[in-house]
Amino acid sequence: MKAVEVVNASFGYTDANVLEDLHLEVNKGQLFCLFGPNGCGKSTLLQCLTGVLRLRSGEVYLHGERVSKLRPGEIARHVSYVPQIHERSFPYTVREFVLMGRTPYIRLFSAPSSGDMAACEEAIHTVRMQEYLDRPYTQLSGGELQLVRIARALAQGSPIVLMDEPTSHLDFKNDLAVLELIVRLVGEKGLTILIATHFPNHAFYFENNGLHVAAGLMVNRKLAAVGLPSQVLTEENMRQVFQIDSKLINFDLPSGMACNYLIPLQTAGRKADNIL
Repeated sequence: MKAVEVVNASFGYTDANVLEDLHLEVNKGQLFCLFGPNGCGKSTLLQCLTGVLRLRSGEVYLHGERVSKLRPGEIARHVSYVPQIHERSFPYTVREFVLMGRTPYIRLFSAPSSGDMAACEEAIHTVRMQEYLDRPYTQLSGGELQLVRIARALAQGSPIVLMDEPTSHLDFKNDLAVLELIVRLVGEKGLTILIATHFPNHAFYFENNGLHVAAGLMVNRKLAAVGLPSQVLTEENMRQVFQIDSKLINFDLPSGMACNYLIPLQTAGRKADNIL
């Protein structure tokens, strides 16, 4: 079953289109990585999937339902969103911040139910942040805050989760912690996750871990290629899209797991001196 389907989608902030005649299909339980250069429309596409941005033409379907016909609360039951940027405006506790994910289920002027509280607690445990329940989220590190933002999306209970640059500004360890969490969410909980990323090796990490993953390369306002990361994120495509020379390497871990990894070497056209 298709969890997400985008048909003939076009969108623009001005007269010029950012997205044009774009097609996308993501199956239930699949991980889809949107990859492309800055300004290619990855974040814009994710916001179109949430209904925050309305298409000029075309249609978005979530589990077969047209987003243009759904109210915001109905869309929120299909899809949750982890934005790229979040301003820490008020010192909510971690529990209070994650509980905001239950907003689609709480009536105006009503208090959260025991079910809402249980969903909040479960989400916090899923990202392994239970020790921080009563800490103001303004006091968290960047990596901790990102896990809590993902917990808020999980508390929403939506089967589709959109993540815009989920590891941006994170250090090496926290970057890996978020990737490991995503593997668990898809592999153990069966969520459908779409990620916008600038890092091809994120897609390879998921492929190396045996997930049902696809990569989509966004170029010239549409998806130019879709398929397995090893089919889409090739040395030739890196040269064509980013004007860089790279090397796709393959190796086996002691466990026997086969791995792919893309190494950037130099910007295309630069004299190759001292390149491995």
